[in-house]
Amino acid sequence: VQLQACGGGLVQAGGSLRLSCAASGRTFSMYIMGWFRQAPGKDREFVGYVSRSGATDYADSVKGRFTISRDNAKNTVYLQMNSLKPEDTAVYYCAADRPYYSGSYSSVEGYDYWGQGTQVTVSS
Repeated sequence: VQLQACGGGLVQAGGSLRLSCAASGRTFSMYIMGWFRQAPGKDREFVGYVSRSGATDYADSVKGRFTISRDNAKNTVYLQMNSLKPEDTAVYYCAADRPYYSGSYSSVEGYDYWGQGTQVTVSS
């Protein structure tokens, strides 16, 4: 599967952005889709994921502010980000899960396919 993320940009603290990640292929609905982010000089970190059934899980740092959803008819997963903070500044990546993986989907190890990333900058 190929992933293309978009929707990043510059926003003031307290503002909102919605990222989209479009996937190629006809089996999109079979993938667990994750969002990660990476700030300069830091490791890539988990933001959240949406399961095949639409259940979600989030990192504590974004709970209550970020929402992940998916539209299987459009082969697209979304990341709605509200109440943005300067510490949310990072490159955001979408990812599709690794087949037969049995570990935690909060780990980068759970994903085989990655989008190219989209920059989100939150100014104070």
